[in-house]
Amino acid sequence: MKLQMLWLALVLIAVKINAAKQGNNTTIPALIVFGDSIMDTGNNNGLHTILKCNFPPYGKDFPGGYATGRFSDGRVPSDLIAEKLGLTKTLPAYMSPNLKPEDLLQGVTFASGGTGYDPLTAKMMSVISVWDQLTYFKQYIATIKQHFGEEKAQNILDHSFFLVVSSSNDLAHTFLAQSYKYDRTSYANFLADSAAKFVRELHKLGARKIGVFSAVPVGCVPLQRTLFGGLLSPALDSLDKELDGVIFYINVYDTLLDIIQNHEKYGFEVADRGCCGKGTVAISYLCNSLNPFTCSNSSAYVFWDSYHPTERAYQVIVDKLLDKYLSKIY
Repeated sequence: MKLQMLWLALVLIAVKINAAKQGNNTTIPALIVFGDSIMDTGNNNGLHTILKCNFPPYGKDFPGGYATGRFSDGRVPSDLIAEKLGLTKTLPAYMSPNLKPEDLLQGVTFASGGTGYDPLTAKMMSVISVWDQLTYFKQYIATIKQHFGEEKAQNILDHSFFLVVSSSNDLAHTFLAQSYKYDRTSYANFLADSAAKFVRELHKLGARKIGVFSAVPVGCVPLQRTLFGGLLSPALDSLDKELDGVIFYINVYDTLLDIIQNHEKYGFEVADRGCCGKGTVAISYLCNSLNPFTCSNSSAYVFWDSYHPTERAYQVIVDKLLDKYLSKIY
């Protein structure tokens, strides 16, 4: 009898470990995402901004071939991570006009293409700042409480994975507009402080499992890697020790840079230009269905447009990174 019980216990442990590896552990009830175009699944669609992509050829590899407002040929990391966690294959945008209360239960993304930690970034692009995204998150929790009760809302706060993906637009674009006010080091310090402040505010609202992406190697590369990454990582380590829960830094920079520099190793043919248009300056409205140069096989490319990776590149990044960090959130 004791041997049978021991055998059963070992089987259950093995099943649990395997489920965690496969992303099917149901102890993560939802994925909640804040940030920019890397994670936006359509929040910019209803905004008066030039940073939109709810038209072909965006979405040509999305299920059904629909242009949903995702800045890629198909799904984006918010979708792929949600799938990896066993939640859903497509994470809804909070601003979607068709969103129903039950659609909120497995999580949402508040991300808005073109935004950043610097309030000026969102203002310049007429998009949703990360700070306004926190306001929408409060609405989200209130809606969960209203429709599904306090216990359900508390479970989402306690056990969901919260992901913050910002800073690339600040570093690539807004820094130049702020050069009269900041040098490289002081602006990186400002962003690191802003990121830490954002995490603190998110923690105050109840989030307990928070991962923060580094900037990606697009645009102002040296500043992104040597300054911002170097400042943000220790700041988050400090918060992790200070606050209850789990707060950690996810270094996506080195992974994407390796894919770009060694693209053939990952099965990609092209890494120096995007699939859409001629691939050099094509983004948003410059990447459209009238452009005759868009490639037919986007999975051969690391980048979809001149700024955003393809779904296949995103899948490689998520597969390489998330397994490394899964143990932190289970």
